[in-house]
Parts: sequence; C-alpha cells; structure tokens
Amino acid sequence: MTERILGVPDADVARVRDAATDPARVGVVLGSGLAGLADLVEDARAIPYAQLESIPSAPLVAGHAGSLVLGRIADLPVMLFSGRIHQYQGVSAHDAAWPSRMAAAAGCDTLVVTNASGGVAKDLAPGDIVLIADHINLTGTNPLVGWPGPPGGSPFVPMRDAYDPDLRSLAREAAAGEVVPVREGVYAGLLGPTYETPAEVAYVRRVGADVVGMSTVPEVIAARALGMRVLGLSLVTNVAAGPGLSHAEVLQAGRDAADRLTRLVIAILRKL
Repeated sequence: MTERILGVPDADVARVRDAATDPARVGVVLGSGLAGLADLVEDARAIPYAQLESIPSAPLVAGHAGSLVLGRIADLPVMLFSGRIHQYQGVSAHDAAWPSRMAAAAGCDTLVVTNASGGVAKDLAPGDIVLIADHINLTGTNPLVGWPGPPGGSPFVPMRDAYDPDLRSLAREAAAGEVVPVREGVYAGLLGPTYETPAEVAYVRRVGADVVGMSTVPEVIAARALGMRVLGLSLVTNVAAGPGLSHAEVLQAGRDAADRLTRLVIAILRKL
C-alpha cells in the first residue's frame, strides 16, 4: 500500500519507525542555511539520506546536510529533513516532493516547510520572515502528474487553503510571543537554478508574488494530496535580481537570521 500510493518503500518506513522513539507527528523541511534547528532535537537519531532507498539520487547543494533527523522538539515528536532535493538538479517534481511523501508514509499529519527566498515586494529586506499564505506554481510541472489519485478518489486536489489558515494563525501568535516580526505573502516557485532576471522579478511582482524561490511548491502540493496540513515560512535572504547575488550570500543571510527563525519554529511546534 505504502509503495503503491506514495512511492516510498516499506523498508524506508520501517527504518524510520525503528529509529524513532515515538512516531513523528510533524515533518519539518529545512531550507538553505537553516539546518541549525536539527542540532536542537532532543533524543536525536539521524538517518543519512544515502541509507534510504526512496530519496532521489542527486547531489545535495551547499547548505543542505542530507539527513533525516528524528526526535523531539518542545516535547513534540518530529522528523526533520535536513536538506532537500530540487528539480533543477535534474529530478522530477514527484521526486522533489520526497519529504512530503516520506513524512506522510511515516504517519505525520502536519508538514512545516521553510526556505530561503528572494524578496520581490519592494518593502521586504534580507532577514525578513514571510509566512506563506499562498503560492504561484511557475515551475512548469506538478508532482501529481501521472498520479491517478487515492483509491476511490481523483488526482484533482483543491489548493485553495494549501497553507492551512489555522496553522498560519497559530504561527502569528507564536511570532508575537517571541517578538519576531512576520508578514504574510505569496511565494512564487520557479524551476531554477539561475536566479531571476529583472524582467522576471517585475513579472512575478505584477502577478502577485512577494517572494520567489526554487523549492517548496512540489512539497506542498504533494502534502495536500496526501492529506497533511501545511505551514510555510520563507526567509528573505536577498533582494531578488539584486546586484552581486551569489549562493554564498544566500547562505550567509540564512545564518544571520537563523536564530530568529529557529526561535519561531520552536514556538510554533510548542503550540501544535
């Protein structure tokens, strides 16, 4: 059943469940430069991605550690994906959605996705945290292509509230309690790996995007298809199409703001 619906071998599910002290309730995907949260997991058990059959075979980019960390944060059983695979590495959208499929197969009912993004809205600056309210899929594909849907169902998944309104409300409360400023916005997902041209930034701004990046969208679509609630947090690491932009700059901005984002994620998990 697991293999047929999710594309996750039962052997991987068994390995994860054997490693976990308690079954994980929440999956957390850590974006570029944000892997420090994994160091705060209590009773941590790490499984290198190389030991899992279902992880797509693509080299991880800088800033993505490449391990699945199981344990507890704020007394909540979690599984952290320290590193993700991106479509621009030559994998399908289905494969890029592996964290969602793995989390669902392991029994998680909630997925928290984080990412590094370029600021498109003119009032955003590096270090700002955006609570994702919606997304625009500009990758040109979808992780559900070829999926017939669940038994007795269909592949036509509603995406109106892809980013759960109740979880967003909870995140705003957590942010207020931690005195971490956040704003809500729309994430535009592009294929990459090139950064956006000025014309592309102007385009996504006109169609309603506040931030832009190269991940997250396949994970969220798959998570919703698999019945999980989703919360998305985007850390602005640069001004989109800004001068002198580099991956090193993105990673450094992530490290600079990691403390605030980490405190926020922990506060959110404490409320779940």
